Amino acid sequence: MTTVTANRELKAGDALPGFTRSCDEIQLFLYNAVLYNAHRIHFDYPYATEVEGYPGLVVAGPLLGDWLHQCVEEWLDGDGDLERISYSNRGAAYVGDALHVGGEITSVDEAAGTAALTLWVRNDSGDTLVPGEATVRLGGGGAS
Repeated sequence: MTTVTANRELKAGDALPGFTRSCDEIQLFLYNAVLYNAHRIHFDYPYATEVEGYPGLVVAGPLLGDWLHQCVEEWLDGDGDLERISYSNRGAAYVGDALHVGGEITSVDEAAGTAALTLWVRNDSGDTLVPGEATVRLGGGGAS
């Protein structure tokens, strides 16, 4: 099914534009400080690598979820509202990794004025580290 919003025609299979992000040590530290997350794998490189066995500092899972949220909001561009989002961290990302955030329209319910989305965060190898889903309400000018 296809629906037309004020700005565009939408149909299942359409890709969200997405973006690529790379977290550095400062962003990771500040993000975890805001969350009061003191797990050493996010700020103590010797601990993360020598004790826990990671190849580097681990990017916080909630930051990856926030990037999924940002991807949807940027795609909506004020022409709708994010009603529901869910995601699951399935793989680790590390400081300096190029992470590709995107998604596609799974279905459009014209009668309800909604669309279902499949979302992801993928690494350079193409592995989906964070799969997700969202439902958006189309049109209406976005949240005020």
